[in-house]
Amino acid sequence: MAYWLMKSEPKSYSWSDLVRDGGTEWDGVRNNAARLHLRAMKKGDEAFFYHSMSDKAVVGIMRIVREGQPDPKDSNWVSVRVEPVRALSRPVTLVEIKAEPRLAKMELIRQSRLSVAPVRNDEWTIVLGLAGE
Repeated sequence: MAYWLMKSEPKSYSWSDLVRDGGTEWDGVRNNAARLHLRAMKKGDEAFFYHSMSDKAVVGIMRIVREGQPDPKDSNWVSVRVEPVRALSRPVTLVEIKAEPRLAKMELIRQSRLSVAPVRNDEWTIVLGLAGE
């Protein structure tokens, strides 16, 4: 299983929206690196749901339930289907992530504008620890 981080602006689509809907098509990503990451996702992989812009925090965990296929809005791009797994015990803010030296190489910090990024196994564990899990 691989781990990922996927960003969404809470005003557009929030964690509570995902929970309410029971899942969603993760589409509309228009970045070449993010497209490669979406293509690499496998059914059963898990991803942190990250609120970007206002909250700037990891708030939940979701599961990839369908691998990449052409984005229904533009077939030149890729979408995956995700469903919520659970909210974190408490959100882990970007400030906390940046303050943790063991996360210095995390893609969220290195390539901050990337909306879909891989998360290494040790980074996943560290973020969960910061959440109190």
